[in-house]
Amino acid sequence: MNIHVETDRLILRDLEPTDAPDIFALDSNPNVHEFLGKKPIQTLAQAEAIIDLVCSQYQTHGIGRWAMIEKATNNFIGWTGLKYEQNIRPNLAYYDLGYRLREKYWGCGFATESAIASLRYGFEQLQLSTINAAADVQHVVSNHILQKVGLKQVDVFEYVGLPHYWYELTQVEWRAGLV
Repeated sequence: MNIHVETDRLILRDLEPTDAPDIFALDSNPNVHEFLGKKPIQTLAQAEAIIDLVCSQYQTHGIGRWAMIEKATNNFIGWTGLKYEQNIRPNLAYYDLGYRLREKYWGCGFATESAIASLRYGFEQLQLSTINAAADVQHVVSNHILQKVGLKQVDVFEYVGLPHYWYELTQVEWRAGLV
């Protein structure tokens, strides 16, 4: 098991093949996919393919989404972290901050806690100059979390036919916020 970050309540580690049932429970929930194109997965094989894709990102880009594990229970909460993204905005490659939680963990502060830890990792360990994120303009909670952890909304763009806010945080801005 490759653990990257621990917070007060969370272990953030690489996704592993044994996480497939948990990824399936997460991504087969239509409520989780409300702002993600409304296309929940249907099979365990699709969950396995998601994990394979993320594992290939670890190899290719040195980073990818992490499993989010609650320390107190060892339960799989969802995924979080950074990934190298090249598909959401044409002609733009960037490091994307994201998170996705099982519905029963919504509203517990885990997304915020993991996002803060992911930003710290990206700026301190990876020495990234900028981290970006995108969220459907209608996704009030996700937009609130991104703003709460310090990202600034700098643009609106269209993705899959819907308006999305584009967020950015530079290492210089992040470090200034730590003082």
